Amino acid sequence: MAEEGEEQKTKEEQAKEHWRNGNALFQEGSFEEAKAAYTKAIEVNRDYADAYFNRALTEKVLNEPISAMHDLEKVMELQPDSHDAPFLMGDIAEGRNDLIGARYWYEKSLNSNPNFSEAKKKLEEIDMKMHIDAKNDEKEEEVEISQPKKGAKYKNDKEVSEKAGEKDVIEEGQIKKVAFYKSNLKFDSVIGSRKVKEYLYDNVVLAIQHPELFKKYGKKLGVGLLMYGPPGVGKTYMVNAIAGEAGANVIIARINQIVDMYTGNTEKNLHAIFQQARDNTPCIIFFDELDALGIKRGGGSPQGESSSIRLAVNQFLTEMNGVEANPEGIFVIGATNQPWDIDPALKRSGRFGDSIYIPPPKYRERVELFKFYTRNKPKGRLNYGRLARATTGYTPADIERICDKAAMRPLLHEHKYNKERKLDMSDMLAILKDKDMSGSTLDEWYSMVKKDVISITETQIVDGKKQQIVKEGKLDPQEKILYRSMIKDIKKNTNGTKIWLKKATRWFAVHFF
Repeated sequence: MAEEGEEQKTKEEQAKEHWRNGNALFQEGSFEEAKAAYTKAIEVNRDYADAYFNRALTEKVLNEPISAMHDLEKVMELQPDSHDAPFLMGDIAEGRNDLIGARYWYEKSLNSNPNFSEAKKKLEEIDMKMHIDAKNDEKEEEVEISQPKKGAKYKNDKEVSEKAGEKDVIEEGQIKKVAFYKSNLKFDSVIGSRKVKEYLYDNVVLAIQHPELFKKYGKKLGVGLLMYGPPGVGKTYMVNAIAGEAGANVIIARINQIVDMYTGNTEKNLHAIFQQARDNTPCIIFFDELDALGIKRGGGSPQGESSSIRLAVNQFLTEMNGVEANPEGIFVIGATNQPWDIDPALKRSGRFGDSIYIPPPKYRERVELFKFYTRNKPKGRLNYGRLARATTGYTPADIERICDKAAMRPLLHEHKYNKERKLDMSDMLAILKDKDMSGSTLDEWYSMVKKDVISITETQIVDGKKQQIVKEGKLDPQEKILYRSMIKDIKKNTNGTKIWLKKATRWFAVHFF
């Protein structure tokens, strides 16, 4: 046993020596030799994460991104909590102009290390690139995409074409200017949601395009709309489709930019956003995660009671009142996963009085989503119906992740054997069987929000007697009517029998047919 320990120690020392040699060669600019040294270290110690990482860094310099990504996958396998490996993956993806992939990896890096300032900086830069095309899109050409954004439910090959006004300008926590862009996305390129699209066209697009028609019939021009539904169902992309249909500018109002720690800045930032919209009509202002900004005042939570939140909501009301008084050319859309947490004053008529539920995709929509997310991959025969059954209760974002992970299998095969192998059902099913790589994000979300919306009857002993105590959810009677589609969905997906049927459907589809 002692001899085995000595031998292992010697191997580790040998591997480290090769690693140090590689570092020295790298610093000298001898990248091919450095790569060879790191390879020797790995041959001695197959679990040497630092050697894989440094070889990946060298391969990036040598413009060998596929090899670098393969090594970084190994680093993350050996060190699941690594923040450096996903950061470098993001850097490689960004270098290949894969902004969606880059954002995914930078977020993963930041999740592993919330204090990683470089990842924070990169995320801000990526957001800027994704939402702003500062003067580089003068020709207004449509851009083909290699991969849709996370959560998208559209199926055409045209990305949102973003023609920006100016870059976001933020000084000392105050927004001086905010970017806007145009969208080429249309309703006919959004998968499913027929009734939702009809409603949005009639009530939003026409209101923006033909305000005179609404006035003629005494119809109050739409000021605000609340889109609610589970996370990952494509609310943001529906907004881009609305903007594309209406020919309107879009301003993405980011909560992290609006809310500032210093008194008064949050209110000034809100005003700056609305003013920018007034200067660039027709314009849609989109507030994602509206509940984070418009949280209920006096709702019993520390956030709801804070003076800063009350002031922010009051300013929001003031701005919405201004739009209501002169609504032409401006439409405000909010999105949330938890509409019951939004201040009631924001939800009255004239503000976010209209609301529409964006549900998870149904069977036929999931079929189309699988077709879309595999459309630009070398693929063999895929049973889309079986895949749709295996993903009952999944979001578009979940399905995109499955297709992306499955594509890595033939990709790595080609890298290893220098021979193409097409994506097939074995790849898709392998990912679906691996719960660490697939799974529905909605299962946990439904369970989490159940207590917020569904009344629970508990039995308690009071003075030695059993009493039935009903614990109400957060919804008042009016909200129960207003959000009944979502409540029905939550109840269905938290019912024991329905959960069993859903899991059984997935299991049979994955393992049999």
